[in-house]
Amino acid sequence: MENVRKLVVQQWVTVDNVAAEEDGGLSFVSGEPFDDVSTSPFQSSMMGFIDSVDTMILGANTYAQSKDYWPYAKDQGEWGRKLNNLTKFVASSKLDDAPWGDFPAAIVMRDPAATIRELKERSGKDIWLWGSLQLMHSLLDVGLIDEVRMLVCPASRGRGTRVFEDREDLTLIEATGFDHGVALLRYEIKNHG
Repeated sequence: MENVRKLVVQQWVTVDNVAAEEDGGLSFVSGEPFDDVSTSPFQSSMMGFIDSVDTMILGANTYAQSKDYWPYAKDQGEWGRKLNNLTKFVASSKLDDAPWGDFPAAIVMRDPAATIRELKERSGKDIWLWGSLQLMHSLLDVGLIDEVRMLVCPASRGRGTRVFEDREDLTLIEATGFDHGVALLRYEIKNHG
């Protein structure tokens, strides 16, 4: 099969593999706003990523945390515009609809694994799973995740929700450090599917 779409997870993490603090917070994230004025190697890398996807998958919690910010985030420049214009799917058993400001609403999916299997068969760019650790873990379990992008921040937390809770064998695709201390580690998941 030619050009099978990949499901790519992106997570901000600490050096000790924590992607959400005990209270669900992300105080360790040390990014920078994506305004249109400055460009940095980090921004170029992130723009390259968002240009490689056309569909975003969110869990219900990530959706709830994002829907009142991102559609109105003018300070996020081109990154924000691109993010807001992606096709979005929200995994939820409770939501009936999932508005996204003035942009097209997200599509609610009751069976994320089945929906993602179907999306992978369609033509298009890669599919981005944004945050959504619980959803990520369930999709890892059924072998649907192809790549994990970890934005590793120069901090540790000791406790919290980890990106990987079980054994996973990974193949390193890229390791890039940036001036503000964040390192991008891209891994392919071995033995999935």
